[in-house]
Amino acid sequence: MKTDLRLTDTNAASDSKGRTWGLEGGLFWWLVGGVGAGITLFFVLLVPLKASFLTSFLVALLPIALCLAYIFGLRQGKPPGYDRDMFERVFTGSGFAPEVPNNRNFQHPLAKDQQ
Repeated sequence: MKTDLRLTDTNAASDSKGRTWGLEGGLFWWLVGGVGAGITLFFVLLVPLKASFLTSFLVALLPIALCLAYIFGLRQGKPPGYDRDMFERVFTGSGFAPEVPNNRNFQHPLAKDQQ
């Protein structure tokens, strides 16, 4: 009878980055940063700049709303790199598609010049 145990590394834990409050991986830190920026902005508007409470509160919601839009619009449940690909497409144009010439000359390339 052979009593040696055979151990194999399955790497099962390396596939997931974990979850915090239902957010995948490190997205929790984006939310913490947005809340921190909102709180800081609220107190800067309220105390040194003496803005009204309602104005300070509404302006302080902007960083939190931007972080939530980024998290749920571009990261949560999306493939890795989706947010970077989306920003690249918005700012530089179509990704790997071939360049399409913008001339409107639709005649056959073997046709004789009719000009």
